[in-house]
Amino acid sequence: MSDPGSDPVLHAATTTGHPFEVVPCDPALADTAEFCATYGYTLDQSANAILVVGKGEPRVYAVCLVLATTRLDVNGAVRRRLGVKKASFASPDETIELTGMQIGGVTPYGLPAGLPLWIDSRIIGCEQVIVGGGSRDRKLLVPPGSLAALPSAEVVDDLAKLVDPG
Repeated sequence: MSDPGSDPVLHAATTTGHPFEVVPCDPALADTAEFCATYGYTLDQSANAILVVGKGEPRVYAVCLVLATTRLDVNGAVRRRLGVKKASFASPDETIELTGMQIGGVTPYGLPAGLPLWIDSRIIGCEQVIVGGGSRDRKLLVPPGSLAALPSAEVVDDLAKLVDPG
């Protein structure tokens, strides 16, 4: 495992004062469904960090954290919170440029200062959640209090909608 002092993701996780576990994974299996199926986690304890962009000038960004059993409400809640007419998922290139992380490894920990982190309130009700680890070769298993303790974090009701299982 990397030294928490030299790894910005682990350093940020450590500074919350909450315990966490680093879970190594095969980078080819880092996407949520494959990760959960391979490593024995459930979708309702897995949270995805998604960079979103407001399509105005200047462009505005936020990272949204939602459970894998939900769908981020980009055209409703996200668009309104960003204060724009149109919002969408940021491209993989924008995600790397802004966060320094690849999709499949994006984490709420170690985000650039000033980049808002919106956490869907359903996550707070979980005992623990598995989130990206900053790269595709690891995840972090954390209590929700650790996420809420991050400097740019805000817990948001109805940031996501439940996915219709049908």
